[in-house]
Amino acid sequence: MNVTRFIKSSITVAEMEARKIRHDSAELWTRAIQPALWLLIFGETFNAIRAMPTGNFSYMQFITPGILAQSVLFISIFYGITVVWERDVGIITKLLSTPSPRSSIVLGKSLAASLRGVFQALMIFALALLLGVKIRFDLPDILGVFAVVVLFAMCFSSLSMLLASYMKTRDRMMGIGQALTMPLFFASNAIYPISIMPIWLQYVSIANPLSYVVDAIRSMLLEGTYQNLPVDILALLVFTTIFVTLASRTIKKLLE
Repeated sequence: MNVTRFIKSSITVAEMEARKIRHDSAELWTRAIQPALWLLIFGETFNAIRAMPTGNFSYMQFITPGILAQSVLFISIFYGITVVWERDVGIITKLLSTPSPRSSIVLGKSLAASLRGVFQALMIFALALLLGVKIRFDLPDILGVFAVVVLFAMCFSSLSMLLASYMKTRDRMMGIGQALTMPLFFASNAIYPISIMPIWLQYVSIANPLSYVVDAIRSMLLEGTYQNLPVDILALLVFTTIFVTLASRTIKKLLE
C-alpha cells in the first residue's frame, strides 16, 4: 500500500465529513444537552448528598471526566447510522469504487467523528468552568485529554461502522447503539469508583475500553499522576487498532 496515497485518502474523507459539520452544526449543539443534564442534575445531586467515596475530590470533580467520556461515547457509537444513510443515498458506493484503500475510508470517517468528540470536550470544559468545578487546566494535560478523546472517538466510531456492516439499517443501528451505550457506561468507572462495584462487575470493567478512557482523563484533569496513563493509552490503542482493522475488512458488506 502506498503510504502517501493512504494518508491523502484518509485526510480527504475526513475533510468531506468536516464540511458536513460546518454546514450543519445543529446536531453538535443538541448533543451537548445530555452531558449538561448529567452534570447539572445527577452530578449536583450526588455532590450534595456525598454518597460516593471519591477520596480527596468532590463528586462533581470525579464525575466530570466520566461525563466527558460518556458524551464522546454516545456520539461515536451512533456514527454507523450516518454510514448506513450514506449507503442508502449512494455515497458509500462511490467511495468504495475509488482506488482509495478501505482502511483509509474507515480511518478518515473515524477522524471526522473525533472532531465531534473534541467539540463535546470543549462544551464539557466550558460547563465545568461555569459550575466552578476545580479541574487542572494545565496546557499539557488539556492537550493530552484532547488526544485521548480523538483516539476514543476513532475507536468507537470504527466499532459502530463494523456493526453497521452487519446491521445494514438505521433502525437496527439505533437499537444496537442503545443496547451498548448503557452497559458500557454503567460497567465503567465513569460515575462511581470501581472499588465499590461487585467483584464480577470489576472484572467486566477491566475489559471495558471506557474505563481506560475515564482513568486517563481523570489522571490528567484531577490527579496529576500518570502511573497508569501508559497502560490506559496502550489499551485504547489496541482496541482502536482492532476495530479499525475489522471495520476496514467488513465495510463492503454494506453493499451486499
